[in-house]
Amino acid sequence: MRLKSLNRIIDRFCARHNRFGIPNLMLIVIFGNALVFLLSKMDTTGELYGILTLIPYYVVRGQVWRLITFIFVPESGNIISLALFMYFYYFISKAILQSWGSGKFTIYYFSGVFLTIVLSFILYAFKVNVAVSGATYVNLSLFFAFASLYPDHRLLLLFIIPLKVKWMAYANAAYFIYVIIINAAHRSPFAFFPLVGFAVFLLFCADSLISSVSFLRYRASANVINFRRASKNAKRNSENRSYIYKCAVCGRTDTENPDLEFRYCSRCKGYHCFCKDHIDSHIHFTE
Repeated sequence: MRLKSLNRIIDRFCARHNRFGIPNLMLIVIFGNALVFLLSKMDTTGELYGILTLIPYYVVRGQVWRLITFIFVPESGNIISLALFMYFYYFISKAILQSWGSGKFTIYYFSGVFLTIVLSFILYAFKVNVAVSGATYVNLSLFFAFASLYPDHRLLLLFIIPLKVKWMAYANAAYFIYVIIINAAHRSPFAFFPLVGFAVFLLFCADSLISSVSFLRYRASANVINFRRASKNAKRNSENRSYIYKCAVCGRTDTENPDLEFRYCSRCKGYHCFCKDHIDSHIHFTE
C-alpha cells in the first residue's frame, strides 16, 4: 500500500470519527515530563528514571508500564531546557492540531511511540538490551511535520534571529544524521532510533514535504485545472446522482451540507473536489 493511499485512509477515518483522538495529547506529554522531573528532584534513591525507562528485558518480565511511561522521562535534567521543551512543543503541536485535528495527531504520535517500542524489541531479540528514556526522536519529528505544513513561517532563533521554519528543519535533519553517524561510529544501537523519527514523518508527510521543497514540486504546467470545465463536468455528472460536489477525503456532499464550501485542487491530477476543511490538508492525487 502506497503512502498516499494510507494517508487518505487515515484522513477519511478521522473525518468520519471526529471524536477519535486524545485532545491536547502533547500537553499531557509535556506536563507528564514536568511532573517526572519534579518527582526526580525529590527522589533520594535516584531510581525513578530507571523505573520508567523502556527496557525490553524488564518489560517481558512483567513491567509493562514501561511501554508508556518512557515517553514521560524528560529529555534533559536541566530546568531551563525543560521549560524550552515545554514551550516549543506546545507551540508546534497546537499549529499541527489546527491543520490535522486531534485524531490524526494522535495516530502520528503513537505511531512513532509504537515504532520506537518495536525497534527496542528487535534489538533485544538480537541480544542487544537498550534503555530508551523519552520519545526524543518522535518529539523532534513533530518539527518536521510542522515545517512541512508551514515551511515559510518564521521563528526567532535564540529569541533574536528570524528564520524560516524550513531552514530550521534542515538543521534538525542534519542533527539526526549527525547522531546516526556518531552512534554508528561507536557501534551503538542508538544509531537506529533517529530513523524512527524519519520514518513516522515520511509516513504521514511525504506529500507535504514534496510540496514544501521547490525542486521537488510537481510542475503546475502539466497539471493546470480548467475550473470552468471541472464545474461543467460536475454538474453534468450530477444528473445521475443526488449531489454536485463531494469531498474526496471525508465524502461530505453539497446536498447533505448546503452551506459547506467546496473547491477543486489545482495541484491534484484530474478533477478532485474537496470541502473547505480538507482543501489545504489533503494528500494530492498524482494519477
